[in-house]
Amino acid sequence: MSARATATSPAAAPGEKQKGTRLTPRASILAFVVFVAAIFAVAPARAYLEQRSQQQRLAQQVTELQQENDALQQRLDDLHDPAHLEQLARECLGLVSPGEIAFVPIQRGRAPIPPSCD
Repeated sequence: MSARATATSPAAAPGEKQKGTRLTPRASILAFVVFVAAIFAVAPARAYLEQRSQQQRLAQQVTELQQENDALQQRLDDLHDPAHLEQLARECLGLVSPGEIAFVPIQRGRAPIPPSCD
């Protein structure tokens, strides 16, 4: 090997300082372009992530509202059922059919407790 090859090799002499890598104009322009592109990519990326999380929240809200809507529709269907209406009238209002006799148990010393319907 020649002396020149060993002097510039990384394993030359432990006490010698090596020159740092030099940034060429072409590499500096490329670095600048990448830096500018990264800066301009941050805002759209943030907006995309925010919109995606908002879409997930809205989809969850739609699911919850659909379940609530189904429950309300079921209750509406029950309120149109004559058998269910009769049951509510008996339990909540204390109504009886014609010919029936209603008995209300009263504990001693206490007033009767009216039925509660929610």
